[in-house]
Amino acid sequence: MDPILPPDAELAHEALEEGRLSRGFVADVSAAVDNGDDEAARALAAPLHPADIADLFGLLSEDRRAPLARALGELLDAEVIAELDDYVREDVLAALSMGEVAVVLTQLDTDDAVAIIEDLEADEQAEVLQALAPADRADIEAALNYPEESAGRLMQRELVAVPENVTVGEVIERVRATIDPATDFWEIFVVDDRQHPIGTMRLSWLLTTPPEFSVGDVMQREQTLIPVDMDQEEVALQFQKYALISAAVVDGGGKLVGVITVDDIVHIIQEEAGEDALKLSGAGDGDINEPVFETYKTRSRWLIANLGTGLISASIIYAFEPTIEKLVVLAALSPIVASVGGNAGTQTMAVTVRALATNQLTDTNTRRTIWREIRVAMLNGGTIATLMGVGTAVLFGNPVLGAVIAMAALFNILVAGLAGVLVPVTLDRFGADPAVASSVFVTMTTDSMGFLGFLGLATLVGVASLT
Repeated sequence: MDPILPPDAELAHEALEEGRLSRGFVADVSAAVDNGDDEAARALAAPLHPADIADLFGLLSEDRRAPLARALGELLDAEVIAELDDYVREDVLAALSMGEVAVVLTQLDTDDAVAIIEDLEADEQAEVLQALAPADRADIEAALNYPEESAGRLMQRELVAVPENVTVGEVIERVRATIDPATDFWEIFVVDDRQHPIGTMRLSWLLTTPPEFSVGDVMQREQTLIPVDMDQEEVALQFQKYALISAAVVDGGGKLVGVITVDDIVHIIQEEAGEDALKLSGAGDGDINEPVFETYKTRSRWLIANLGTGLISASIIYAFEPTIEKLVVLAALSPIVASVGGNAGTQTMAVTVRALATNQLTDTNTRRTIWREIRVAMLNGGTIATLMGVGTAVLFGNPVLGAVIAMAALFNILVAGLAGVLVPVTLDRFGADPAVASSVFVTMTTDSMGFLGFLGLATLVGVASLT
């Protein structure tokens, strides 16, 4: 039996198919925008959740986003703006005045406001900041002074902090009197006279503890503190490792300056995981809303780099031209050896990059990890080499050729296992992002060694022995 939904929820439910906006619904909104029927577009979008309205903007073509933004009026609130894709947000904000953008920012937590304003041009930033209240402007300017993708950019300044000598009842009264009801928080931070965090109290404790108890008697003194300049990826690892709901952010002097909550971290974990996967392929941001020319510039760099490494492999093949001319079958079989090695190297590289990103691979266990991958490569190499050797011997009726390709495959898979670990680790040690350049170097190594190993062994054995 289908659930009974309230009228607005029922309309929103009809617009969705398996949790996504239906093609028919998006077409109806597009038609309303094209016809200049703002009332119809607004009526269609009104029942939607803010996240679904944000999705709607992403599904529309670029030229329809600004008209829809103007048509929605008050429906285009801070919650919708915060959910928009970065590139889509640019199109939407272009339909608003800087004064209207400033109003939106005042409705957002500091971290969300900073995420929006940092994407504006310098003159637009200045105009928006000037339109903000002094307190809001000071908070945002302070956050913008921290490095990008740091805890300082990620944190919220809206938090609850109390001294340890007050009672639970006084804390409740203070929260009711001073905290904006729209502020979400899960923990109360306990600070000393210098505003240094000395403990925490969860809301569940606050609500279940008798009001006459002192905060100092019931608070938890152990807590995880996040330095304001910590990279957001490291912050995410801290949340994952210690199962945090929220964490205090402190400056260089140990003073409480903000809080990071788990809802922000979920976004960061998803963003970082996707970012590493895209970097491995050289696809850049991988955002389908990214301008075409920006995508072209990002991808073409790595395609040109691959072209360069491909020339190295081609030069190796050319060096063995006399051998290939005498036995053409070598030209057909050598790409197989290179391809198998490339796949093995990619597997090892993906595991290594992930281990580096999650701090599982450090100076302490690098040697153990290399030895582990060598053993895996030996097992995989033995299996694949046997299959390739037997298959080649049977297919071409040539056991010697089968033995040569088997040895070459074993050699290349061993090289691939080493390269898959050593290349990312080396790049990481020199401060480079292993997710960005590893694939180019690993592919170059496995292709070159695959061709060199197979054609070199064939030359050493001699064409006469192979025919």
